[in-house]
Amino acid sequence: MKKARIIVDRDFVIGEIDKRIYGSFVEHLGRAVYGGIYEPGHPEADELGFRKDVIGLVKKLDVPIVRYPGGNFVSGFNWEDSVGPREERPKRLDLAWFTTETNEVGLHEFAKWAENAGSEIMYAINLGTRGPEQARDIVEYANHPSGSKYSDMRIANGKKDPFDIKLWCLGNEMDGPWQTGQKTAKEYGRVANEAAKMMKWVDPSIEVVACGSSSSEMPTFGSWELEMLDECYENVDYVSLHRYYENPTGDTPGFLARTMDMDDFIKSVAAICDAVKGKKHSKHVVNLSFDEWNVWYHSKEQDQEIWKQDKWNRALPLLEDIYNFEDALLVGSMLITLIKNADRVKVACLAQLVNVIAPIMTRNGGGAWAQTIFYPFFHASKYGRGTALNALTDSPVYSCSDYENVPYIDAAAVADNEGNVTVFAVNRDMEEDFELDIDLRSFKELSIAEHIVMHNDDVKAVNTEENPDNVVPTAGKGGSINEGRAVINIPALSWNVIRFTAK
Repeated sequence: MKKARIIVDRDFVIGEIDKRIYGSFVEHLGRAVYGGIYEPGHPEADELGFRKDVIGLVKKLDVPIVRYPGGNFVSGFNWEDSVGPREERPKRLDLAWFTTETNEVGLHEFAKWAENAGSEIMYAINLGTRGPEQARDIVEYANHPSGSKYSDMRIANGKKDPFDIKLWCLGNEMDGPWQTGQKTAKEYGRVANEAAKMMKWVDPSIEVVACGSSSSEMPTFGSWELEMLDECYENVDYVSLHRYYENPTGDTPGFLARTMDMDDFIKSVAAICDAVKGKKHSKHVVNLSFDEWNVWYHSKEQDQEIWKQDKWNRALPLLEDIYNFEDALLVGSMLITLIKNADRVKVACLAQLVNVIAPIMTRNGGGAWAQTIFYPFFHASKYGRGTALNALTDSPVYSCSDYENVPYIDAAAVADNEGNVTVFAVNRDMEEDFELDIDLRSFKELSIAEHIVMHNDDVKAVNTEENPDNVVPTAGKGGSINEGRAVINIPALSWNVIRFTAK
């Protein structure tokens, strides 16, 4: 059996984990809203038309914040369309996803859903076809108490108290040629600066996220962040990162190594933020919002066929990736990467939440079930809150098509206020189990509370409505702990959660 070693010390602190790194995303795209969270007439629908079975699964994930209403959708979205009497709301062609948006669910309805799901809203504004004036107006509508045009409009629409939305996205992926109203870095930086300034004049308590590059593979990555931040640094609080990974060739070792790129992406953007801080002689620190991340590739050819046959319809079944076991392993490693960068990543959104590249799937009129990627997210959200510790890992390594010296064992550690420690670990080795030696000497008298493992002999195994428990976590073999040293056996190709409790 191969061996690896981890040192976890209470003084090796990375930073406090902001619970918002376990956020998610609901866009007016595909069946995320209509047929996902909202389906009037469904046996599980509540009085507002929201599916209670879906809310139950979302509450199990304990998602603290949900980005809404887009995404690419938001760059052509008029927020006024989504408020007021439903029968008076216009139907609009959505140029982002070539569907028709009915605006049946708008800000008021979604805010009620978020409240019922135990989440707060991260609201994205349109800086594609609109600008600072409309950004100011929606903050006034959502957050100002009363006595102004838009706050009184909110009250007239049935919401006396403000929504009190604290986190706002200044547009979405404005560097992308696919974006409605694409801008250069300088153009966007100027607009973002003025929008942020005016929004904060209306409500000084809010935070805002500026658009970083749409991915680290964009040809303008790096220069976009530098030029954009040069225009708006002092008025923004976070820079966004977006990244999706795929495995179209079936190269599992190479696929599971993608978090090497994710970690480098995070560190590069943090370095650029700090470079601008230095250039401006600023005391202001801009942190990171990794507000789109996931595996995404299974549905892309299918989506092209749907658009050919059914363009401009409502709630087309787009981006409905069916996730397999190896996808869950990479999602686990992506969560580990976020934890390991908790000093700079303060917000993150698994994109998305229901049906659209999502951990939760539904059938119209039918059931709701958890996909494979649901479980690592559930474990991290439940046990990954507290202080992120630098888990020094000594592991054998491998090389693959795109990366060298990839550790077989990818791990992160979190300590809570009661002295309990959780270690998250992915074994990337396709063939061999590992004996994992965890050095916990700086912690007093820990015991092994639980070893959760997720493994399947078939990397392509999936969960379905008929067989929702095909790929689920089970109790691991555990191990022993003596004088602060734990030895745990973890299977080949597995996601592991090892929980230690203070005696």
